[in-house]
Amino acid sequence: MTTPLPRPLHNGNGHTLSSHWYYPQGAARGVVLVVPAMGVEQRFYAAFARWLAERGYLTVTFDYVGMGLSRSGPLRDLDVDIISWGRHDCSAMLDAAVETAGELPVYWIGHSLGGQILPFVRGSERIHRAFTIATGSGYWRENTKSLRHKAWLLWYCLAPTLTPLTGYFPGGRIGVVGDLPRGVIQQWRRWCLHPEYSVGVEGAEVREAYSAIRTPITSISFTDDEMMSGRNTESLHGFYRGATKTVKRIAPQDIGVKRIGHFGFFRSQFADSLWADYLLPDLG
Repeated sequence: MTTPLPRPLHNGNGHTLSSHWYYPQGAARGVVLVVPAMGVEQRFYAAFARWLAERGYLTVTFDYVGMGLSRSGPLRDLDVDIISWGRHDCSAMLDAAVETAGELPVYWIGHSLGGQILPFVRGSERIHRAFTIATGSGYWRENTKSLRHKAWLLWYCLAPTLTPLTGYFPGGRIGVVGDLPRGVIQQWRRWCLHPEYSVGVEGAEVREAYSAIRTPITSISFTDDEMMSGRNTESLHGFYRGATKTVKRIAPQDIGVKRIGHFGFFRSQFADSLWADYLLPDLG
């Protein structure tokens, strides 16, 4: 089994990131940066990272500032938002991946938020191909029917009530998303209440940043995603106007299973189906 090497990295904004580097046995074929979903720690992606390393890809996981192993000190004292995660955390990780890669291609695999955050990343043109996994707009009225009432409760009751009381969003205590810094939950709430998500809230600069992405994108989404509807997925990828997009929308029956969902792709039970058949061919 591949043993990851921990590597702390400065994010250029006064914080240290925890990252783990999964090295292949022989010469690497490329470098893969795995970018997490909201509230998901890098350890969730460990089996996936090992699998890629076993197939020749140096694979890197990390936690955003304030999350997982990159959390230090009280969250209420942390002044970060989603855009700063992109501009600082993701940019620092991409810099390190590109420096390590040399002439090798660098791939971006973004889970949910990890596929939304690309326009805020410095030097994204250095990415050979980006994969968005279960990625879509978070606009709550276009969420799946099963999630919509929970989203209403989160955005109109829980987040605006609990965040001022605690100084951060205590999602870990109530089993919703997980603990999040104040700036992250507040910005995410604004986005999720707007039909055009981050583009509608942040304005022309962010709209142009999405349109400026030229990295080819492979979108992998699932018909049984309990969070992202087909409309969510279509809406978010529509912002990437300048990118060539390959769309792979998968139903569980396509691979002979009953359930995939929002988080299923990264579970090792799908190594021989989703990972090998739907991801690996586009890594090249």
